Amino acid sequence: MSVKDNLLLDCANCDDRICRDGADCTGTAEEIGRLYDEPSVRRMQAVATSIEANFYFKVPRLRELIEFGKEMNYKKVGVAFCIGLAEEVKVFCDILSNHFEVTSVVCKVCGIDKRNYDLVQIDNSRFEAICNPAGQAELLNRQATDLNVIFGLCMGHDIIFSQFSRAPVTTFVVKDRVLAHNPIGALNSQYYRKELLRL
Repeated sequence: MSVKDNLLLDCANCDDRICRDGADCTGTAEEIGRLYDEPSVRRMQAVATSIEANFYFKVPRLRELIEFGKEMNYKKVGVAFCIGLAEEVKVFCDILSNHFEVTSVVCKVCGIDKRNYDLVQIDNSRFEAICNPAGQAELLNRQATDLNVIFGLCMGHDIIFSQFSRAPVTTFVVKDRVLAHNPIGALNSQYYRKELLRL
């Protein structure tokens, strides 16, 4: 199979995974490899690989984030967070501030009315501010952050944030209100898995 033949990639259903041993079933290794010729990409890849090798199965993701930021010589880290995780993000930012200048922006920033954009409300009887991921990204852009961290933004809002952010983006918390922000739990639970496969 070759990607050049416009065939749909289906690595999820590959049982061989021969790429792990150096095989190129796409026929694009040389072309794709040139993406790492860009110095900033090569630097980030080198640091990411170093973090993986040095801390493999030794530290939690928060420590990896700190080490990655230090090795990349990041000075200012932006945090775009969900208002529902205000307690957790305070601790998170306190920890990060021991290593970086930290600026944080809540999802409801600017207090823009959902009705301004004819957006569906959870409760029509009261005011509801939009989640404002484009605004979060723009305000962090104005802070000239070196790295932005998504901390529990809603599905879709995280995508908008990443689209507008000028700094590189990583996700620390993925929003999942049902599974305590652990979305892979739906795949690990045979009950959820069966239900989702029936949709």
